[in-house]
Amino acid sequence: MSAAADGGDGRDARARRRARVLGVLAGSAALLGLSMTLSASSGALPIPALTTLGALATGARGHASSLDGAAAIVWNVRLPRVLMAALVGASLGASGAAFQGLFRNPLADPYHLGAAAGASFGVTLALAVGGRLSTAFAQEPFAPGALSAAVPLFAFAGALGAVLVTLLVSRGGSRSRTTSLLLAGVVVGGVLVSLTTYLMLRDADRLRAVFAWALGNLALSTWADLGRAWPYAAAGIAALYVLARGLDALQLGEDTARTLGVDPRATRLGVIVGASLATAASVAFVGIIGFVGLVAPHVMRRLGAPNHRALVPASALAGATLLVLADLGARTIIRPAELPVGVVTTLVGGPFFLWLLRRET
Repeated sequence: MSAAADGGDGRDARARRRARVLGVLAGSAALLGLSMTLSASSGALPIPALTTLGALATGARGHASSLDGAAAIVWNVRLPRVLMAALVGASLGASGAAFQGLFRNPLADPYHLGAAAGASFGVTLALAVGGRLSTAFAQEPFAPGALSAAVPLFAFAGALGAVLVTLLVSRGGSRSRTTSLLLAGVVVGGVLVSLTTYLMLRDADRLRAVFAWALGNLALSTWADLGRAWPYAAAGIAALYVLARGLDALQLGEDTARTLGVDPRATRLGVIVGASLATAASVAFVGIIGFVGLVAPHVMRRLGAPNHRALVPASALAGATLLVLADLGARTIIRPAELPVGVVTTLVGGPFFLWLLRRET
């Protein structure tokens, strides 16, 4: 009787955890939808929410060409920007959750491991080699032609290479694992930022536009950019979700993970590749945006998403919401002028990072 009662209590506990996770995911999705509607309605020209929703409904039915006035602004200008912010935020949030789980380090994220700086260097190198740095950064993330397809691949190679170098450097340190990884990421990222800045300075005529991109710039997002970016981001996030069970197993140790049928080496490589691909897609199209991948996973863990099967999608939703709201702040704080969205995320994430650092050391 006691064993049966214990079994029933265990099932009840699992059911409560499952219900809480589903509630967190549903609430996060609803908050994201509300944030996107608010962001699409706000800006230098406030637009009523009903007009915004009407424009979305009309455009979704394939009648976008019939829109005019404020509705056309919503569909053609604001909605691509809001969707790009959500896509990039989801990519960074999911990548941060995966990196933190893989390295068992609460301070790990694409920004601090050098992945973002590596992707930025790859983008800048691709455009500089193609002789199109000025035009590409000032007008749109990609120059026309064959170079367009190569830029995300350069970004991916840069992000992946930066993470691998960070891991190699951190292994040689005598400090704690957290401190060594953090210091290695700072060093690798600093070197890559310096190299990126050198390439930028070679085209000083449009330096302001270049640095606006480097600090994160969603203002130039278009439907075409969104169409190019989402396959890379979706592939990276999907890979991380597929590997979530392996990440959970690795938390128990490599030997235990093997008994559960998980290959630790393949899981590590897959997570690094998936997170680097998602990060590269973000940086290639909107520049470097820091701290989203750090903050989102911590928030969702506290709300009740403990394992990675729940944490990866929950962090993606939280990252998307965070970046949509940060972009809304960037557009409205000093309107009609705009701030680079990376400035806003840094102002929010910087104090959060210092609090985590103090707690961990």
